[in-house]
Amino acid sequence: MAVDPKAVKSDLVLILDFGSQYTHLITRRIRSLSVFSLCISGTSPLSAITELNPRVVILSGGPHSVHTPESPSFPPGFPEWAQSNGVVVLGICYGLQLIVQRLGGEVRVGEKQEYGRMEIHVERNAAQGLFGSKMVGDRQAVWMSHGDEVATLPDGFEVVARSQQGAVAAIENRAKRFYGLQYHPEVTHSPEGMETLQYFLFEVCGVAAGWKMENLMDEEIKVIKSTVGIEDHVICALSGGVDSTVAATLVHKAIGDRLHCVFVDNGLLRYKERERVMETFERDLHLPVTCVDATDQFLSKLKGVVDPEIKRKIIGKEFISIFDAFAQELEGKLGKKPAYLVQGTLYPDVIESCPPPGSGRTHSHTIKSHHNVGGLPKDMKLKLIEPLKLLFKDEVRQLGKILNVPEQFLKRHPFPGPGLAVRVLGDVTEGNALDILRQVDEIFIQSIKDAGLYDSIWQAFAVFLPVRSVGVQGDQRTHSHVVALRAVTSQDGMTADWYYFEHKFLDDVVRKICNSVRGVNRVVQDITSKPPSTIEWE
Repeated sequence: MAVDPKAVKSDLVLILDFGSQYTHLITRRIRSLSVFSLCISGTSPLSAITELNPRVVILSGGPHSVHTPESPSFPPGFPEWAQSNGVVVLGICYGLQLIVQRLGGEVRVGEKQEYGRMEIHVERNAAQGLFGSKMVGDRQAVWMSHGDEVATLPDGFEVVARSQQGAVAAIENRAKRFYGLQYHPEVTHSPEGMETLQYFLFEVCGVAAGWKMENLMDEEIKVIKSTVGIEDHVICALSGGVDSTVAATLVHKAIGDRLHCVFVDNGLLRYKERERVMETFERDLHLPVTCVDATDQFLSKLKGVVDPEIKRKIIGKEFISIFDAFAQELEGKLGKKPAYLVQGTLYPDVIESCPPPGSGRTHSHTIKSHHNVGGLPKDMKLKLIEPLKLLFKDEVRQLGKILNVPEQFLKRHPFPGPGLAVRVLGDVTEGNALDILRQVDEIFIQSIKDAGLYDSIWQAFAVFLPVRSVGVQGDQRTHSHVVALRAVTSQDGMTADWYYFEHKFLDDVVRKICNSVRGVNRVVQDITSKPPSTIEWE
């Protein structure tokens, strides 16, 4: 399932990914300018690039050195194709170095490496140049991350900006319409980066901005209808979170009552989650939902398992087995077995779990296997429909508003598909870890709501730690459990900062937890950003 770029009412900006940790941000920033963007592997064949018919191609950064034999590169014939078809090319960091090295210049190991915030100054501006809106001599802070530097430029290129250390920071060949930035304009640490990208796309490239969420909705509905046909039935994994709810509503709009939603109680849900979610499904969404209680099935498989990757894969496999069994039941009722499974997979899930579908991406690490992506079994009988897999969380919420999904669903904090299995560090079946965590999490979240902070926080939750702490409760020594509280702010879930609570709030929450939850005598707060950590602990 994927959007057909030719049907989107916007010029396409295509990102060739060479493994930078910031590549996804380029995609996100361009979409925020109402321009449609997609990301594929930098080593994709030329035919895959030409088939998409992009107006602009951006070569991403990456951890490699262009002068080493194993370094990845764009396909043979790419520069000639771009120039002959009027496609504008922008290289960012490693992408700039690729342009230089492959077009006849030289890149070498830098005498002075440049990492972090640096200052650059404009040496030249022109009407169709990168810094046409700037004056010669203008300075700006940017985010650098490179150890190599440009030694000599290919014919026809010129330097238009340098770093404070004198290194090449921006180049261009306006005749061939090839441009390069040695820094990362897509990150927030480059304060004028968005301005530069906007000027480049609209003034230099003449890109037409016309991409709207309505375009994506209409196109996805067409794709769903053509994929499913007029007779097939579809199963939807419905968790009650934003992603699966929006995905279900979209597919229901496309095929109506041939959609059959399944809510699985896997024993890893939050406090009274099953009752609350099922009531809301019936009252507000009016979707056909079957609840399956699979607590024993999941917990028996997870007994003794402590490795988070194994947990995720077990959970992914068990979910699929339940959906397969549900499909068999439907076959008995309908006379035809459903062939498709709808999932609310998002772009960040795909990025962290594995390469983007069909991209051939091989230059980035798997961060963690999301149960609905990297955790899926290879012998799946049901074919996947993932209408949201090219969207970020905030884009899904935009789509949900267009589909009239109730506000209380759209504002819900993300909850991991594996549930509390990845919030109990260690064996989830040991002792009463799940019950303790449910009580602690309920107190924390309800306190946030009571304080009017819920909508200001991207995600908040508690974690059960695999350690015990000595304490004093009721004048007696205790040797009890430790829990952690985590709350973060974010825009798309790919980066996050920890939320600054007032001390009085934290003091009240900790007192409530230690006084109300038997078995807990110590509470800590996680104040780590993403990166270096992920939002969830496992």
